[in-house]
Formats: sequence, structure tokens, C-alpha cells
Amino acid sequence: MEDNMETILNDECGLVKNRLIIVGVSGGADSLCLMETLRQAGYPILVAHFNHQLRPEAEQDALLVEKIASRLMLDCVIYGADVRSHADQEKLSIEEAARNLRYRFMFKLARERNAQAVAVGHTADDQVETVLMHFLRGSALTGLKGMSFRSVIKSFDPQIPIVRPLLKMRREETVEYCAVNGLYPQYDSSNDSLDFQRNRIRHLLIPKLESYNPKFRQAVLRMADSLKGDYDFVMETLEKAWRETVIAMDEKIITFNADLLSKYSVGLQRNLVKQAMQILRPGVDISFSILERATNRINGNSQSMRVDLKGGLHMFRELGLVHICTLDAELPFNLWPQIIDVNAVLVSVPGQVDLAGGWRLNCERSPIPALAKEQAERNEDQFQVWLDVENLSESFELRTRREGDHFLPFGMDGHSQKLSDFFVNEKVPQRAREHWPLLCVGGEILWVPGYRSAHPYRLKSTTRNVIYFSVTRPPDKIIE
Repeated sequence: MEDNMETILNDECGLVKNRLIIVGVSGGADSLCLMETLRQAGYPILVAHFNHQLRPEAEQDALLVEKIASRLMLDCVIYGADVRSHADQEKLSIEEAARNLRYRFMFKLARERNAQAVAVGHTADDQVETVLMHFLRGSALTGLKGMSFRSVIKSFDPQIPIVRPLLKMRREETVEYCAVNGLYPQYDSSNDSLDFQRNRIRHLLIPKLESYNPKFRQAVLRMADSLKGDYDFVMETLEKAWRETVIAMDEKIITFNADLLSKYSVGLQRNLVKQAMQILRPGVDISFSILERATNRINGNSQSMRVDLKGGLHMFRELGLVHICTLDAELPFNLWPQIIDVNAVLVSVPGQVDLAGGWRLNCERSPIPALAKEQAERNEDQFQVWLDVENLSESFELRTRREGDHFLPFGMDGHSQKLSDFFVNEKVPQRAREHWPLLCVGGEILWVPGYRSAHPYRLKSTTRNVIYFSVTRPPDKIIE
């Protein structure tokens, strides 16, 4: 194994010898083996020890690590926190709380020292235990592939990687390595406690499974290696789909193009939703049922406009868009035309009217009615319309909805409908209805931009007087 270590450090972990590495050292055999391996290979390292304050001998562990680092002339930083108290406050397991605080400490140190990576001493035995833990939770490919030599945990840092050079070494090998190199590990009594799930898997489950297959550990490691290739393929596909479907994002909201999103397989949709949730809420635990609710909404299998996810996140679909956002996110209003002024705005022909968010209404006469009729029949853009204005006063105005508004939608043979019902039936975004622009003459609605015109003013073979109206989007992106 030692003969291959240089290749693992260079090729698999991507480490260079001219930048610092933060090495997590607990005082156990695995972490001391990692520390000494990197030191002998010529990598600049800083020893980082986190005192979990869970055991009476925790202070002795810290002193031991500090003493070893001093003897080897290595810089060392010791830090501690009350893990049990943190677990109670955040409603986490002791294991999860310990990991969170330990990793926060090491990545904070890595940023302060401009380190190239954080290195930890996970071994092949840890890999087997981790895969089994994920399997018991019902994990997908992400969990079953296990840990990688090099990865980025975005919840701790979006750029600095965590590296695990010992993933091919057995625990017994690290003990032997320490003995050969004159290092004396501190024994962690908590490793014997069956209060922790990992220890139960280590001491109870794995020995039982080895009674069925003596080479069970090797089988799990082969499976994890095989699944890594599949995972890499999925991630490449996911990143391509992300670039194609995400319209905009900030720290509180990520918006997808709903039409493009719905064209992907349900499995890829789940992964896109999961990635969005992890970006907005790093570390959030995402179950399959949450992702299933989200994809049901994306594919129109849910009647609810809004889907509550987890961690204060929710998702809803409106006007060709799917938003995943925090509860306090200020959703953009420039996704559709809006009138902020409560008073009606006069529309001159020809002319234009500026609306909120960079939208604009334009109008002009169509001098050739037959050509206008042909264009109208081919038109698929609901934000443009040709109207027969022969019997109108042409005192056009744009206004918002009023109490008691009725509408005669095109295609309903002149049957009247409450505007509020029309909005509901057409699924006009609820938060946009109050300020949606309506083209009117007097009190009569001629056109609801983006949806339908009034049936009496459709173009007919006898039409002689035509005005063309269009509402155009902002010239740049939908969302800034």
C-alpha cells in the first residue's frame, strides 16, 4: 500500500507539495498514520485537533497530539467545543453534531491559512461502515458509492476539498504503520460504545454478515468502486441539465424553466431539486418522499401550487417557471407584465406604454386586414394579438382588474365569464393577478395579455379595421 501512496496523493487526491494541507488528527492510529505519511512524503501540513469534550480522557488526547506534533516540528492547532450541548440545541445525534463542529473547525482553519485541502484518516474499514450506514437509511447512489479520495462538501466549503488518502488501507495496516514509525496512538474508549450506530455496525452487523460471506468487506468495497463510475456519469448529466434549466439563482431562490425541467426523466428531476435544496440549505437531510412530492408538482400530478419541502424551503410552479426558495425569499415580479399605477393608462395608436419590470405594450395599425388575419391564424404567441376595432371608439386604456369584472374569452362564442374565474381557470399566478394589465375600452375588456382576447373582436372575413397589440418582455434575462 505504501508503494502506491505517492500515486494516490498526486493523482487521486490532487495534492501538490507547495501548499499547506490541514490534517485532522484525533490521536488514533488512522489519523497519526495519515499525518506521518504526508510528512514523510514531503507535504507541508498543519495538525488540527478537535476536542469533542465527550470523554474524561479527551484533554489527554489533545495533549498527546500536541506533544507528537511538537516532537516532529509540525505546527498544531487545538480547538474544542461542547458537542453534547450543540447536539441538544440543534436536535442532532452526537455523531452528527461532532462531525459538523469538527469539520467547521478544520475548514475555517483551511480558509484562514489558504490551505489546498483538508485531509482526514478514513480507511477502507470506515468506507464499508459508511456504505452500510447509507444502505440502512435507504440512500440512493450518492450514499452507496461511499467516500471518495477527493470531494467537495459544499455545506462546509464550496471550493476547498476534503481528501482521504487512506481509503485503500485497512485499520490494521494503520496500527502496524504507527508501530513501525514509532508513533503510539491513544485508544478511544468511545469506539467500544454501542450507543453509536457506527459502532453497532462495526461490532455487531459486519461480523454477522461475514458469517454469510467471509469476504463481505471486499464485496462492499468493490461495489462502492463500481458505483463511483456510475455516479460520475450521473453528475456530468446533472450539471449539463442544471445549466440548461436554471434561469436564475441567489442565496434565497433558485428558478427553473418548467418546460425544460419537465422534459427530463423523473430521476434527473429529483437530482436537480435535491441539488437546489442543498445549495439553499447546506446539510439538509432530503428524503425520497420529499423529492417525490416535488416531481409530482413538476409533472402536473399535484393539484397544489405550493409544495413544502424541508428546512424552511418550499417549491411552487407558476407561468412556466418552478421556484425553489426560502420562506423569506422576495420572489421577482418581472416574470410577467404588471401595472403598478392604480389609475388607468391611456393607449394611443400608434404608440407604446412602459410597464413595470421592463415590460412594454406596443400598438400599431395593420393596413392589410387579410394579411393580419393570416398572421393571427398562425400566431402562437399569447403576448400579441390582432383585434377588429371597427365598432370601437379606440379610446384604449390599460388598467388592472376591478370588482365585478367580466370577460368574453375568445373561443367561448360570446359567453361571459367572471374575470376572477378566468384567472383561476387559466392558472394566472395568484400573486400576479392584482396588477395584471388589461386592455380595455370603457369598462369592456378586449384582451388579457398572455392569455386570450375577447371573442367579439376576433378577426373575421369582413374585418376592415385592424390594430395590432403586443406586450414584449424585458430585453435581458427573465430574472436579474
